[in-house]
Amino acid sequence: MFILSRVLARSLTGCPPSRTATRHIGVRRMSAAVQIREAESQGYRNKQMPRLAKDHRQTVVILGSGWAGYNLLRHLNSRYYRCIVVSPRSYFVFTPLLASTAVGTLETRVAIESVRDKGLGWRKLADVLDDAIRRINVAMKRKDVKAIDNNLPTVELVEGIATDIDIKSKTVTVSPRISAVDPNETFDIQYDKLAIAVGCHSQTFNIKGVTEQAFFLKDVGDARRIRKRVLERFEAANLFLVSEEHKSDLLHFCIVGGGPTGVEFAAELHDLIKDDMQLYYPSLMPYVQITIFDVAKNILGTFDKSLSEYAEQHFRRHNIEIRTGVMVQEVTEHSLRIKNSGGEDETVNYGLLVWSTGLAPNPFVAGSDVVVKDKRNNIVTDGYLNVYAKDSKGKALLNKDVFALGDCAQIDDGYLPATAQVASQKALYLSKELNKEAKGKADVEHKPFVFNNRGIMAYIGGWRAVVQGNSGEVKGRTAWLLWRGAYFSMSVSIKNKILIPIYWFTNWLFGRDISRF
Repeated sequence: MFILSRVLARSLTGCPPSRTATRHIGVRRMSAAVQIREAESQGYRNKQMPRLAKDHRQTVVILGSGWAGYNLLRHLNSRYYRCIVVSPRSYFVFTPLLASTAVGTLETRVAIESVRDKGLGWRKLADVLDDAIRRINVAMKRKDVKAIDNNLPTVELVEGIATDIDIKSKTVTVSPRISAVDPNETFDIQYDKLAIAVGCHSQTFNIKGVTEQAFFLKDVGDARRIRKRVLERFEAANLFLVSEEHKSDLLHFCIVGGGPTGVEFAAELHDLIKDDMQLYYPSLMPYVQITIFDVAKNILGTFDKSLSEYAEQHFRRHNIEIRTGVMVQEVTEHSLRIKNSGGEDETVNYGLLVWSTGLAPNPFVAGSDVVVKDKRNNIVTDGYLNVYAKDSKGKALLNKDVFALGDCAQIDDGYLPATAQVASQKALYLSKELNKEAKGKADVEHKPFVFNNRGIMAYIGGWRAVVQGNSGEVKGRTAWLLWRGAYFSMSVSIKNKILIPIYWFTNWLFGRDISRF
């Protein structure tokens, strides 16, 4: 029975279950805390993060918890590596679902995964099952198998940001990002392997007012704020005190950026207005307008022209205005100052402005002078994702203990798009290489990273989408089914795989929740 429980636990979690008996958990957590406090009491002149006692694993420090960092920590073997994640947030964001959460199609919780949980989901059930079978063995007076004392964590999270890297001493300087801790109280973390996966920030092109007035769509906090603003604008426009002209301004929803993120948000917002807001605010529908601005000639520029034109035609049929060849010059609290396609200056009033115009370098990468970067301020790596570190004389040398992946890095012999697909594939590749090295298979021939393009897709509203893959193009409702199926299968935890279709069904059946809170 005990052996059966271990097999079941492994099959449910996808990894070896914790062998620590439930009755010892409290004691062992206390002992770990005592070990850390004892280390702190000795005093660290350089404020270095201590190691847990009896932990002989190599330390891998991962900077970032995005697509690259999170997938790397999930696939690293915790038997061989002590994994420390340095990130200002304690969760991974499943970014393709942010547009849906911003309008209430899905709740924000299904778009995030806990870093500490590693997306397992079944762990608690496996532990309960394991403990129940152990108790049955004891009750039936069978020989109980002694649990192995193993309280080493599979992943450790430090909520903070990296401010510096010392390649020579193999340390990362970290500034905490917790409200109760002074961010100036920096400390060092010693590493054996370092993975830089800090991602990028939203590109604003230094346009005046964008950072202060626009909404971005990079995190669940952004989605919450957008959802609240949309509902606020409808409530404000519904007041009898508001003039008709002001109603049109309040209900003008502007999206700057015609890429997949901007297009999907416009589509989701249109679905919200058509399916739900129209029922509650029928008198306001003549005042509602959604407009997409883009400096390029077409939206969805990374797609083939036929799919881009199909999306534009679909939007125009649903009264979504597309203004291409437009340059934004300034953003104020209630208006955009633009140069239109005819080269004339124009002022456009808005009630909500969502900004989605690409990526800008992370300040940590942009300000670092210890690694080689390209003209776009991306960290340059070789085909094995190793960085080129600078020595004291400024000479670039390949460092096989420091890696860079995700949106902040590019391989030196070819440019890859800064997408979730590329980042997650790099993370999986690197985890496999590190696991092979830890298992003593370093003599096996190593192959450089090769990107497998699985296609791109975008939702355009009304249960329709566009999909471009290696096997061809798909558009319409068939593409929408592929779009939903792909994102459902890509969601990490079992919990979210259950919740996502439940929210899809309940919101289709009962409508979205438009309460403001």
